[in-house]
Amino acid sequence: MANAKARVFVPASIGNVGPGFDVLGLAIDGLGDLFTVELVPKAQGSKIVSVTGRDAALIPLDAAANCTAIAALSALKKLGDDRAVHVTIERRLPVSGGLGGSAAASVGGALAAVLASGKTMSDLDILRSALDGEEKVAGRHLDNIAPAYFGGLCLCRAVEPPDAANVPIKGDWWITVATSTQKLATKYARRVLPDTVPRAAMIELMAHTAGVVAAFAKGDYELMRRSLVDSFAEPRRAPLIEGFTRVKAAALAAGALACSISGAGPTLFALSPSETAANACRDAMLAAFKPLAAEAHVGKVAAQGARPA
Repeated sequence: MANAKARVFVPASIGNVGPGFDVLGLAIDGLGDLFTVELVPKAQGSKIVSVTGRDAALIPLDAAANCTAIAALSALKKLGDDRAVHVTIERRLPVSGGLGGSAAASVGGALAAVLASGKTMSDLDILRSALDGEEKVAGRHLDNIAPAYFGGLCLCRAVEPPDAANVPIKGDWWITVATSTQKLATKYARRVLPDTVPRAAMIELMAHTAGVVAAFAKGDYELMRRSLVDSFAEPRRAPLIEGFTRVKAAALAAGALACSISGAGPTLFALSPSETAANACRDAMLAAFKPLAAEAHVGKVAAQGARPA
């Protein structure tokens, strides 16, 4: 078979979306990474050709340890294609930053490999292939993978088999994400969480999660203000994030409806009802992170997920 390649863009995402631990994920417009997968004869071997952009030096160059290559090869195996992959990565997302970088890399590898093959694959099998890549870095969960692939707000029901659905959204929702130079690996941040919670805490968390979904579906800002409350992960992970308390307070004072940890952190995200409020949150959050250096992005909820670039 002749060599073929495909290039895809995959958006950043917010895992958990406050109380929806491992269940809710939200894609962010205008921020993401680019992945190119070239299919080559098996004898040439799989390799990472180049990695450029943010945190490029932290990305494994061994294909066996790189989640983009792992996901691409997993997808090819499902297609019955034994070719190797040559991968090129162009990054804007931080490593261990809480913006779904490993999920984007895994979705990018799986989708680009399928597109390069010229064959078709079900959404279910693409998600499975992406999970194979994500598992290498952050564990086997869908709350970043699903929005990275589908876009929008995703409800993730189960990992095996993968079961995720888009939630319809009404209203004008703006997202501000602010990321300091701190690194916080997902696997480490999960260790501080308990395996079980009391029944009353579970009920509270379920109520808040349902409220977040309803608020997005109805375009109800006040319901979002009351519901985006993470009583499970945030109290336990906040001490791991430098500047958390003052950055969250700054976002709320600047007009955010709610503010919490994006994924495992250390990124914080704020939801706002307008671009003006989101920009005010950006300025306030960056100022509050000082003396730590930080970067921020403002965008709407991404209507599209991974796609050819």
